[in-house]
Amino acid sequence: MISPELLKKYAFFGSLNHDQLRELAMIAEEEFYDAGTDILQVDAPADGLYLLTSGHVDLFAVSQDKHDPSLRKEFLVGEVSPGEPFGISALSEPYKAIAQVRADTACTAIKIEANALRALIEKDHHLGYALTRQIARYALERLAYTQAQLAAARA
Repeated sequence: MISPELLKKYAFFGSLNHDQLRELAMIAEEEFYDAGTDILQVDAPADGLYLLTSGHVDLFAVSQDKHDPSLRKEFLVGEVSPGEPFGISALSEPYKAIAQVRADTACTAIKIEANALRALIEKDHHLGYALTRQIARYALERLAYTQAQLAAARA
């Protein structure tokens, strides 16, 4: 559990009321990662929604041969800065990570436990709507970033 005051510091949670912040804080933990740590693996269960509080993480698309897993290549598709979410697959079926998430630097993140968060959203649809709006905004920013990378690669 973390303090609701910690959540209140971040614009991502800005539209939530005190009770919603308190409920989220009860199912959240602060986690620390060393540079180079893989936080999420592609296709692994998305066990939490994260908000980066310090440091930087990179998002990678992974291409891997089905018959020979040693034939694997990673492509940088995004970067996460403090105050931004990652692990957003935790709120969308099939609840599996779609990107490899790696700490670029030593970093700290708030992790909100996915199963508990989904149960909370079932009870409080306003909370679900508020979080979905924020997640959609960041997802669109990441899509635009990826489109720009693709366009530059083809130029």
